[in-house]
Amino acid sequence: MAGHSKWSNIKHRKGRQDAKRGKIFTKISKEIFQAVRQSGDNADTNAALRIALDKARQANMPNDNIDRTIKKALGNVEGITYEEVIYEGYAPYGVAVYVEALTENRNRTAAEVRLAFNKNGGNLGESGCVAFMFERKGVIVAEKTHDFDEEEFLLEILEAGALDAQSEEDVVEIYSDQEAFESVKEAANNQEELTILSAEVTMVPDTKMELSEEQLDEVMKLVDALFDSDDVQRVSHSAKL
Repeated sequence: MAGHSKWSNIKHRKGRQDAKRGKIFTKISKEIFQAVRQSGDNADTNAALRIALDKARQANMPNDNIDRTIKKALGNVEGITYEEVIYEGYAPYGVAVYVEALTENRNRTAAEVRLAFNKNGGNLGESGCVAFMFERKGVIVAEKTHDFDEEEFLLEILEAGALDAQSEEDVVEIYSDQEAFESVKEAANNQEELTILSAEVTMVPDTKMELSEEQLDEVMKLVDALFDSDDVQRVSHSAKL
């Protein structure tokens, strides 16, 4: 982990993606819609909805957009049915790529994902070709706003169920099992010296590949191209940032 430099790179790339597309609200709306359709609109009992709503708040998504999406999901809106689809493959230099999408048109999404791989030096593989290299975990990235007792924090966060916490410069990364994600996020939230920048359950690679800056740029071109699709929600990869 490269601490502040790493998070700055992530924010820059994410900002570039969002500025280019203006699609972030569409992606979050799909997550909210799917979460409500599957488990209802009570965020207290619907973990997927809580995570989606957190993303909406972090992205400054207007409440009207959120409310409208929830109402659509609760109503019988004809023609709107999203399906979760997984795509797996390799970026340049053998970097494993795991793509999660929500779509109402599998053919369109498959074509967009295949084109992104083909045009950016990657290879779209068969189902299961890289999934074994990843594990679904909770990942929380927080910024240190003040100095604090990191040893005491580590003990608290591990007691809340965290698997690991890495601290570099002004950023802390916290990993947990899916089941412990909520309690770990609450423990991080209770730290006055921390501001949570992102928190989600996602696929995390078991091992990460060291790449040169030029090689990493090639990999990120593919990641950016995949995010260009409205249907792609998350892209996980095994390159070390």
